[in-house]
Amino acid sequence: MRQLTLKKKVEGVGVGLHKGEPIHFSLSPLDANAGIVFYRSDTNTYIEAKPSNVIDTQMATVIGQEGESISTIEHLLSATYAYGIDNVLIHIDAPEAPVLDGSSASFCMMFNESGIVEQEANKKIMILKKEVEIREGNKYAKISPSANSEFTFSIDFNHPSIGFQKFHLNFSKENYLEQISRARTFGFLKDFQMLRNRNLALGASLDNAVVLDEKKVINSDGLRFSNEFVRHKILDAIGDLALLEMSYLGHYESHAGSHDLNHKLTLEILKDPANYIITDLQDVRDKTFSKAYV
Repeated sequence: MRQLTLKKKVEGVGVGLHKGEPIHFSLSPLDANAGIVFYRSDTNTYIEAKPSNVIDTQMATVIGQEGESISTIEHLLSATYAYGIDNVLIHIDAPEAPVLDGSSASFCMMFNESGIVEQEANKKIMILKKEVEIREGNKYAKISPSANSEFTFSIDFNHPSIGFQKFHLNFSKENYLEQISRARTFGFLKDFQMLRNRNLALGASLDNAVVLDEKKVINSDGLRFSNEFVRHKILDAIGDLALLEMSYLGHYESHAGSHDLNHKLTLEILKDPANYIITDLQDVRDKTFSKAYV
């Protein structure tokens, strides 16, 4: 299986979740082995999407280089991973990626508009050889060896509209588009005023997030899935682990996980080379794996 990039440049405009300002962005083809690279056009700064460039995970995944940063990249990276895109240049004229509708569906539509092309270089695959886990109290994120790419997530909120939810995804591009891509980020009404007092969540609205008061979802159109909350957690996790810089075979599992736990998991995986092998799949397994991106 070969590396993948975009067929042509595509452009869009969206609002930033935290600053609430219009953001112009574009997605462009990039040479083989270049990886996923963000370009802050307002500061003339390139920032590579990799674990060593993660500088904050408190409310979103934030990467930075040369004193500049880009926040809330997880939804875009999630879609990028789902399409198997290895190399792409992302121009953004702001310090955060646009939130669009709060899911990754719009980014997926942009990839469909552009089209995907194979490149000359072979695709790199990380195969997990040992279980790796990060645990903090009752919260954990772990990944274990598997012949497939799988994601299992559970959450437990003391709220009548959420409660305990668990979802398992057998990863493929098709399954991602049908089961994950449309799941939106969510938040609680009581937290919004607090965040806005800190000049955060200025762009959050019922158009780009599922919002809950003390008893119910207040969006007039309701939920896209009965368990949209846990599905979005998988969307986020796929985006966070995309910072491993390649596709991987393993079973990711988490309970009450976060951007911070996911980042710590990527660092723990990479800390010991015995945890994985990296290979260019060119045999029968390659054909099986490539079906995930059809």
